Amino acid sequence: MKIKSLFTTLFSIFFILTASNSFAQITLKASHQFPGGKGDARDEMMNLLAKEVEKANVGVKIQVYPGQSLYKAMEQYKPLVEGQLDLVSLPLDYAAGFVPEFSITLMPGLVKNHEHAQRINVSPFMKDIKKMINDQGAIVLADAWFAGGFASKNKCITNPESAKGQVTRAAGPMFEEMLVGAGASISSMASSEVYQGLQTGVLNAVNTSSQSFVSFKLFEQVKCITPPGKYALWFMYQPVLMSKKSFDKLNPKQKEAILAAGKKAEQYITKESAKLDSEMEKVFKEKGVQIHQMTEADFNAWIALAKKTSYKKFAEKVKGGDKLIAKALAVK
Repeated sequence: MKIKSLFTTLFSIFFILTASNSFAQITLKASHQFPGGKGDARDEMMNLLAKEVEKANVGVKIQVYPGQSLYKAMEQYKPLVEGQLDLVSLPLDYAAGFVPEFSITLMPGLVKNHEHAQRINVSPFMKDIKKMINDQGAIVLADAWFAGGFASKNKCITNPESAKGQVTRAAGPMFEEMLVGAGASISSMASSEVYQGLQTGVLNAVNTSSQSFVSFKLFEQVKCITPPGKYALWFMYQPVLMSKKSFDKLNPKQKEAILAAGKKAEQYITKESAKLDSEMEKVFKEKGVQIHQMTEADFNAWIALAKKTSYKKFAEKVKGGDKLIAKALAVK
């Protein structure tokens, strides 16, 4: 009887502990650099993910910290892979200092348009990129690609010759290589710092995503913009990442809810990202900014330069870089 009583007591304790643990609320921290609550699609994507997880009622809440309110833009990746930050919406190129291969995700002319970006997502090339992300200690919850363009306070940037002599922000090391090859000077900074750079004269030109051009009100600082249009030279991979350490702490139902929410967020941003280019063009036109489209000849001139600079540098600097470029270019 004593043994039976002991087993009953132990079972009761186990049940209480299990029940209390299953209903315990876990709060995950999500960070990004973009304006919060102002309609930025990247902020909306993160908030949608958080709402979907909460709706699943699995004891997980995601607290979104927008506008660099938790970490500076360039300081998000390290705490993520170390497990100090749970989720992030991050231009993967920002983490190229940790994994040089990541700079290929903002390579001039590598992604042709939004439809091509979707084909890239399911390619052997992207499988390699995601393995590198996983090996670093993170997983991809949602794929996201954004197109972008050029803008200037001085003269329109449409071809390499027009960039000569301009001091520009390069979104990543591969664009930096190409722009230096065109005769531009570079001042590196996150997109959230560009407005001040233009305002203070540190910059007189910029390349960034269509959404950032609008969200950071860069129309207040530039005279001319070259949108993605028919020939998009600028495409950036900015996934939603989650720390593997954080993910591994969750129970199966919680993991399932997070992954499902990530898919919903990806579906949302895939639809929205294609709209952002025309919306940006409309806003800048209304604000009196000159709109100049890149021609096929302009685009080809940039690609020819990129092959001599960005592509060449990547192949030389990154082990297996030439093979990675070939895999990306194989996606038609």
